Amino acid sequence: MSERIGFISTRFAGTDGVSLESAKWAEVLWQDKHVSYWYAGILDRERGVSMCVPEAYFGHPENKWVNERVWGHNHRARDVSRRIHDLAEYLKGTLYEFVHRFDISILVIQNALTIPMHLPLGVALTEFLSETMMPVIAHHHDFYWERSRFQVNNVPDFLDMAFPPRDNQLQHVVINQAAREELALRKGISSILVPNVFDFERPPGKPDDYGADIRLEMGLTPEDKLILQPTRIVPRKGIEHSISLVQRLNDPRCKLVISHAAGDEGNDYPEQMAELAQSAGVDLRFFGDRVGDRRHINGDGKKIYVLHDLYPHADLVMYPSIYEGFGNALLEAFYFKVPIIVNRYPVWVRDIEPKGFQVPVMDGFINRQIVAEAHRLLDDDLYRRQMVEHNFEMGRKYYGYPALHYCLQVLLNNIKNGL
Repeated sequence: MSERIGFISTRFAGTDGVSLESAKWAEVLWQDKHVSYWYAGILDRERGVSMCVPEAYFGHPENKWVNERVWGHNHRARDVSRRIHDLAEYLKGTLYEFVHRFDISILVIQNALTIPMHLPLGVALTEFLSETMMPVIAHHHDFYWERSRFQVNNVPDFLDMAFPPRDNQLQHVVINQAAREELALRKGISSILVPNVFDFERPPGKPDDYGADIRLEMGLTPEDKLILQPTRIVPRKGIEHSISLVQRLNDPRCKLVISHAAGDEGNDYPEQMAELAQSAGVDLRFFGDRVGDRRHINGDGKKIYVLHDLYPHADLVMYPSIYEGFGNALLEAFYFKVPIIVNRYPVWVRDIEPKGFQVPVMDGFINRQIVAEAHRLLDDDLYRRQMVEHNFEMGRKYYGYPALHYCLQVLLNNIKNGL
């Protein structure tokens, strides 16, 4: 029996993890003819199957007003409580409208009951679930206790109530084992581990004409080696390690390219990385202003590429992150058959490394062995090809759509059986 499934979040648009993974869930659900509908404050989904409620976006002025008064403060004023409740009541009404408009039978809440970037929406969802007792799957990507910015606050009552709530109709899904254990410890809530996935059953074809000139647009020659770090320019991404590697490679062909901009976290770190690269004699290129969530021509007449345009042209991927909730860039590198060097961040160590991928790993710093591995991956075609083919097959085994399909069937069967 097919279900009408409503996805809910603050935003379904762009290339953030929540938007990408929710689209994969919908694609796999469609294999069993389950139809997906979308509710968020910003949407790039089809209008006929979506409901856009601007107030549900975490960047809406009303919610920003609330955030400015709850995070980093110990005392909550009475008008802040009132505004949270008022906005929550309004949003709850839109949730009722969404479910009624599309005759939704199951809800999938994407991170909106996990990280409290939109407190009123979390409260609205929690009350809605208590009032309707609808079957719900909550997909948790990153909890508030994993982010230092949420540690000082004046809303412990709301956090305990709604992030996430303890609801008998609610099945909880996490993306790594550590999150599963922390959720049980902090909330007494059991959960199912469903890792992020990629469609390994459909290998990438040859690059099309649109992205064929991307190396030229970066200013690279055919002889240059493109070392790609597919991350934002923020401290936890460890860009200084990539700079260190390129410096120690001591090869003028090697160019380090960062695919994304800093976002909303300021310019201090990007400026420091630019200065560090210059002093180290490393050719560092920020390409974030030319990478977007869709291909188009910008106002200056320049092509805007998507991240997947970059991988086929990369010679090596660097992933020196200190922390990741999962690590989508890993799966992307495996999928596009590009060798990758990884820092042993906690989720890699515990969840991914034991699977048997062939990946050179660093333990918080660049050593001689990593430099030697990088040289070999850049110059030994046979070694490189054997490694990337192995990793592709391992990715297909553990992180392909069939694995997600099985997990979703379990979740839906639990609902069907009243668990």
